[in-house]
Amino acid sequence: MSVSYSISDLAQELGVTTRTIRFYEEQGMLAPERRGQERIYSARDRVTLMLILRGKRIGFSLAECKELIDLYDPAGGNRKQLDHFLEKIAERREHLARQLLDIQQMQRELDTAEQRCLSALKDIPATA
Repeated sequence: MSVSYSISDLAQELGVTTRTIRFYEEQGMLAPERRGQERIYSARDRVTLMLILRGKRIGFSLAECKELIDLYDPAGGNRKQLDHFLEKIAERREHLARQLLDIQQMQRELDTAEQRCLSALKDIPATA
């Protein structure tokens, strides 16, 4: 017997709204079975949704998440997916490192601007 989930089950378990799940379905990333108006999600849909949410948490775009999901192949051990995921992680780390350097540079520039303002204020007589 295969495991299945309702949209509300998945939403509650993964801490998202049903609207979020429907959005990913509209994007073609989830393909639940239909029983009348009811959506029935498979274990694969659950894993897919978990991958999307994890990807979004670590800053991947929806397109990058879709790339990773398209490589999902449990029968093949997911080697391609895991290798691609490692590449994406390395890219994300490089991007974050560049952003961190940019932030540190901005902080130095703010410190300099602040010191100049404070210095200039010392030269201006206080008004009554």
